Amino acid sequence: MSLRFWKEEAAKQQPVKKSALREWGNALMFAVVVSTFVRWATFEAYAIPTPSMEKSLLVGDRLFVSKLHYGSRTPITPLQVPLTHQTIWGTAIPAYTDAIQLKPLRLPGFSQIKRNDAVVFNYPAEAQHPTDQKTHYVKRCVGIAGDTLEIRSGNVYLNGKAADTPEQQQYAYLVTTDKVLQEKFFHDRDITEAYGVTGGYMVHTTAEKAKALASLDFVQEAVLQQMQRNEAEAGIFPAGYTWNRDHYGPLYVPKQGVTVAITPETLALYEQIILHYEQNENAEVRDGRLYLDGKEAKRYTFKQNYYFMLGDNRHNSLDSRYWGFVPEDHVVGKAVFVWMSVDQNAELFDKVRWSRLLQVVD
Repeated sequence: MSLRFWKEEAAKQQPVKKSALREWGNALMFAVVVSTFVRWATFEAYAIPTPSMEKSLLVGDRLFVSKLHYGSRTPITPLQVPLTHQTIWGTAIPAYTDAIQLKPLRLPGFSQIKRNDAVVFNYPAEAQHPTDQKTHYVKRCVGIAGDTLEIRSGNVYLNGKAADTPEQQQYAYLVTTDKVLQEKFFHDRDITEAYGVTGGYMVHTTAEKAKALASLDFVQEAVLQQMQRNEAEAGIFPAGYTWNRDHYGPLYVPKQGVTVAITPETLALYEQIILHYEQNENAEVRDGRLYLDGKEAKRYTFKQNYYFMLGDNRHNSLDSRYWGFVPEDHVVGKAVFVWMSVDQNAELFDKVRWSRLLQVVD
């Protein structure tokens, strides 16, 4: 056997060397696959764009949200550009197609949604997108499935008892003064929402800070702004009830398997659920009556759990008081900690709120 033959055999067994471009492509593909899996199944980062949760969560906070707590939700819209949501980065081009829609399932989690959890969910009232492509909201869960919720003078009551109140909960106060207060005055007191009105300033802050403002010698008073009982507020949920942001309910939060009688009063409360969130293919309301598969329904059994969400900034929050319940299949995960916080209105070297880094979300 010749030496030349052995060399030819050895050459055949040597792997073909990949080009640098191909190696980079394979590495990028692997990274995208891993990132997509981690984002879907474990943790995902979100930014806070509005002040509806101040002072618990601030505009510019970057959150890590755990999908593991309540169980990861399987994809509903599988045909999507990886690592996107609604649109492709920096464009208005849709990042998904709803040609295929899967029934959502939830993997086992290691906890249930509890009262006062800060929960990230898909905004239910956004009808133009599939469930998992709806805009993400973060609010505090104040009512879980099976609770009867009521708001009296701005305070939440559950099943007839006063509920726990978040430490940083805010309301609107009218601060009366004849002095011109600069932006720095409010910034130094960690008040980010204040604007001039006749006779003073409308300020969104905590009760403690409102009391401190009222104690200043150039401030006459700081009065909590509340609506009166039976004073109807435009846009409140549901339509037709004389409820408002400070006086609301009582309202039963639907629980899976519970049956309710369908009357004109209850239909106003649960029509949205039955028609849009319960996957009833042949459900309709005619002349104030509910019809399922062409037959009038006098009773209805809920197919999933629902939750009632409020923002901690109670007088500046678009929440369940205005658009109703959050279905369980819209829940994304639990906000667990702030990994970064950026104040866009601060000076260059003060933009990062160092004290909030790695702060646990209460």
